[in-house]
Amino acid sequence: MTALRPQEVRRQSVRVALTTTAIVAIVYLVVSVAVVAIVDRNLTAQIDGQLADALRRSLSQPFPSGGGGGYYAPPDSGRPGGLPFLTWTVQPNGTVVAPGTNPTLPAVYQGVTSPQTALIDGIDMRIAGAAANDDYVIVGQNLDSVAQAQSTLILAELLIGPFLLLVVFVGAVAIGRRVASPIERASRRQLEFTADASHELRTPLSVIEAHTSLALAQDRSGTWYRTAFARVDLESKRMRRLLDDLLWLARFDATGVPPNVEPVDLGVLAAQTADRFGVVAEARHLRLDIRVPDDSLVINAPPEWLDRLLGVLLDNACKYSPDGGTVTVSVVPDRARIALIVEDSGPGIPEDERARIFDRFHRASEEQDGAGLGLAIADAIVRATSGRWRVDSAPSGGARMAVSWDRAFGGPREPVVAKSSTRAASSD
Repeated sequence: MTALRPQEVRRQSVRVALTTTAIVAIVYLVVSVAVVAIVDRNLTAQIDGQLADALRRSLSQPFPSGGGGGYYAPPDSGRPGGLPFLTWTVQPNGTVVAPGTNPTLPAVYQGVTSPQTALIDGIDMRIAGAAANDDYVIVGQNLDSVAQAQSTLILAELLIGPFLLLVVFVGAVAIGRRVASPIERASRRQLEFTADASHELRTPLSVIEAHTSLALAQDRSGTWYRTAFARVDLESKRMRRLLDDLLWLARFDATGVPPNVEPVDLGVLAAQTADRFGVVAEARHLRLDIRVPDDSLVINAPPEWLDRLLGVLLDNACKYSPDGGTVTVSVVPDRARIALIVEDSGPGIPEDERARIFDRFHRASEEQDGAGLGLAIADAIVRATSGRWRVDSAPSGGARMAVSWDRAFGGPREPVVAKSSTRAASSD
């Protein structure tokens, strides 16, 4: 996977924003045309209803005797429903009778029945007609109100459209960059992770390659071969630990689902794990103290993950503690939570380094072996089990690593006897 540079992320987000804006513009145009058509149809239907009402009112008036010489008066122009109506009366002899202010009715419209749009004296009108005895009555109303409503609606759409598209574009760019940023960071982390892993693997491989090349170049003494094989064995184990850690992190990143979550007595687990590290502490001339209460302190978590977390914390504490130092493992209740605390008597963790100690391949000191993945694994476990870190200084001046979880349930149990592993310096 190639990491996206910042300018590429910006370019991609702008391209996506332009595409989104174009789609929204097309949808907006279609919706706008549909709205104008619907408004036009509804207003025209209202006028048609008013024309039908005007015809009924006109036909209900008395007709002149003999059928000629008069016209039907239009409805009251002050009534609700729009502009005044125009009325024409077509007599049997073809004469069109209308008020003097009415425009001339073209012959093509003198027999109109159902409502239709007509162009009369250059004015768009809606007209309808019906027979009245021997005469034929036609009423009409101009469409100025419809045209005005259309123009107002179109103007509003033209004003709203650019603003809407600008908001869509800016929002799409912002969202695109926000979505792309985690991808960019993940890609960059993957590249850094790969580079760091390659670097960490290159060192032991170089040592192994150098010793094997020297061994094959010429005959050596038995002592030299033993020393070379010891070095090769050490580097091979270092590679094995690194590969195990890399595989664990890869599986965790791929799934992130805790396996076999179950109630775990943290005090018992801490005592068992610390007991395994007794030999390590003795080999390094350390005192290993275990402090757990008599009551059960139970949390819900995968036991194998908690065992690995304890192993990382104890390994780091033993690694950084000087000869004759002390490592203390405590499990204590903390209100509705349970805390696991590991303290050492080493140099401690400077405050400016505490924010980075969980980064993969980060090492606060180059004096100790390791690839810098232990605390990264511990942090992944703590986050996956909903734990909380607290990193500060121990009373002895060393590091104090504390993790707390929600309590599941608890009760009395058999007390765990605190153990300590010591070895006097004089025994060497």
